[in-house]
This record gives sequence, structure tokens and C-alpha cells, in this order.
Amino acid sequence: MRLRLAGALRPTGMPRLFPQSMQRMLTVSLTFDSPAPEETENYLQVVAPDGTRRPCPELDEWVKDLDVPALEKLYIDMACIRRLDMEGTALQRQGELGLWAPLLGQEASQIGSGRALEHDDFIFPSYREHGVAYCRGIDPHDLLRMWRGAAPSGWNPYEVNMANQQIVIGAQTLHAAGYAMGLKFDGSQAAAIAYFGDGATSQGDVSEAMVFAASYQAPVVFFCQNNHWAISEPVSTQTTGYIADRAAGFGLATWRVDGNDVIAVMAATRAALAHVRTGSGPAFIEAVTYRMGAHTTADDPTRYRDALELEEWAAKDPLDRIAAHLGGLGADLEELKQRTEKATNDMAAGLREAITSMPDPEVEDLFTNVYSHPHPRLDEQRENYANYLSGFAQEAEAAK
Repeated sequence: MRLRLAGALRPTGMPRLFPQSMQRMLTVSLTFDSPAPEETENYLQVVAPDGTRRPCPELDEWVKDLDVPALEKLYIDMACIRRLDMEGTALQRQGELGLWAPLLGQEASQIGSGRALEHDDFIFPSYREHGVAYCRGIDPHDLLRMWRGAAPSGWNPYEVNMANQQIVIGAQTLHAAGYAMGLKFDGSQAAAIAYFGDGATSQGDVSEAMVFAASYQAPVVFFCQNNHWAISEPVSTQTTGYIADRAAGFGLATWRVDGNDVIAVMAATRAALAHVRTGSGPAFIEAVTYRMGAHTTADDPTRYRDALELEEWAAKDPLDRIAAHLGGLGADLEELKQRTEKATNDMAAGLREAITSMPDPEVEDLFTNVYSHPHPRLDEQRENYANYLSGFAQEAEAAK
């Protein structure tokens, strides 16, 4: 669809403020075209969807250490978080969780990057980085605690060097940039990493974070999981080019990788981390992947997404890809399958037992950790709320 607008930029009835010759100079002709679909093949890739290894000079040197046992571990990791994701969706449907944000299809992006991080690196996630949390050693039932409404968060950020899940779109990029600036001022060799989706790149916070990071040469990696959908908006409405090109405009070193290739993602993340640790400034990774499930369990993607698109991306499944690659390397796939089934079943059983037996939070918990020190206004609110709740008990007693 094309829409053409031509004419002087002057509202009807307004006086002419310029000579006639300048009026002609100010006459414009604008053409608006529907954005073309993104060309997703223009990215770095190590393992093709059929499992064959492809030479990639930009990434190969960063994954020379990955032998068969290491690749099998990555496969089991991805299988475990896929099972965790399935359990999260099932628990929400059964009324055990208030909401859940699926990660189905994005396992390679999260495991590949999560396993590339050092312990001292600090992670600033969005609400979908369940796989990164898994890599950080966060217990799955602690990960689901917030989604059940049993706690404002499930873990102490300073114990695992990972901030709590961020619901405000893109806000965590500012936190990551500021934290990384502090790391540089302290002379630390650690780095920060911020995770976000393609939709978040249209938020001003993300642009501002990249401005500050570039200005201060902060050791931060901006990791964009381009899963092609910002709820119901396709990535083609976010940009007509590549998202990574935006970061290059801010002066960031950029990598655009196949986000369903766990080896490529790990390599790119290692390369980006090495770049920022040397004081060379911030980095940006665009991992091109696909959100196979819903945005959240409150979403129905069949209302806006083509089934043929799902079929196309199902053929690029990250688990099938690495399994095929392992088979080509001579790995015992049957034995790997048995180990994977045991790991996923054990994790799922423990998760379900922990969630269904998790106690509801105390009312008093609503007022804890709001301020670091006692606050009179908070004390007043606590007292008012206690009086409000006691009114129900009085009504129930009077009704007897």
C-alpha cells in the first residue's frame, strides 16, 4: 500500500509566511510504504537447522572448547527450560499461577548467552528470561514464586548476580548501563548484560541507555532477543532494517546471530563480553529467534499470527538442531535421551510439588522492603490496612 501526500505544509486558512518562491521550496512529496518483511537469513550462524556445521570465522574461535559432553550439557539445559516452560503454562491453566510468560522457541538464545557469562557478571532481565535464571542456579520454584503472587520476587539479586524480573518494558537497560558505569569507576573486570525483546527497542529507555553506555564506554552488553513479535505487533513495524543497525548508530559494537543456534549465541556472547571487558565500550547482540508460544498466557496468538509462519520456524527448532549436530559427531543419542528425560522429569516433579505446597504470603509482607528504614507514612498505611481487614472479621462475627 502506498500513500502520497503532496502540497505546501500550511493549514487551511493560515496566512502565507514566506514568499511564493519559498512556498514552492517547502512543497513536499512523501511516500509511505508498508515495511518489507525482515530478511532473517543475514546473520552469523555456526550450526544450520539440519545440524550441519558451517564455517564462521567471526565466531568459530570463541567456541573451540565445546566438545561433545559440553554440547550435550547445552542440550539438556535447553530441554529442562522447555519443560519448565511447559509446566509454567500448565500450572497457570490449572489456577496455580496468576500469569506466565512462555519462552518456547527461545531456548538457544537464553542458554547460549547464560552459559557464556561469568559469575561476577550482573544480569538485568526482562520477564521472559527463565532460561538465564536457570543458568544462574535459581531454583525453578523460586522462579515461579512471583508468577504465583506469593512474593514480589523469588531470589536475592546479590546472591546470584541477577536482578529481579523487570515488567516495565526496557527499563532494565538503564539499570544495566548505570551498573556498568559503576563497574568501570570501580576498576572491575566484570560486565553487565541487559536482556530485552524487539519491541523494547522502540522504547526511549533503551536508546537513552545506549547513549549513556557509549558516552561512558561502560562494560555492558545489550542482548536483544528478536522473537519477531511485540505482543501482536510484528518486528516489521518496529524497524524496516536490522535492529542491530540501530545500536551501531550509537557507536556500539554489534553482532547479529542466529538465535536458534546455541553455539552461535554462546560464541557471540563470549566475543561481546571480551570486547566490553577490555574497555572498548558497550556491545549489542541481536539474536534472531522466534516466540513459538503466546506473549503471555493472557494472549491468543492465533488472532494475529499465520500458522505457516509457525511451521517455518518449527523447522528451525533449537533442540532438534543441536541433537542432529550431536548425532553427526557420533554422540549416543539414545543415552542422551534417557538422561534428558530423567533430568526434565525430576525437575518438573519437584517444581510442581513446591508450587502446589507454597504458602500464601502474609498480609504484613505487603509492607516489607518498601523502604530501607522505618517510614511514618508506611506505618500509617499499614495500620489503615490492618483496620480495613479487621472490619471483615467484625462483620463475620456479627453475622453469626
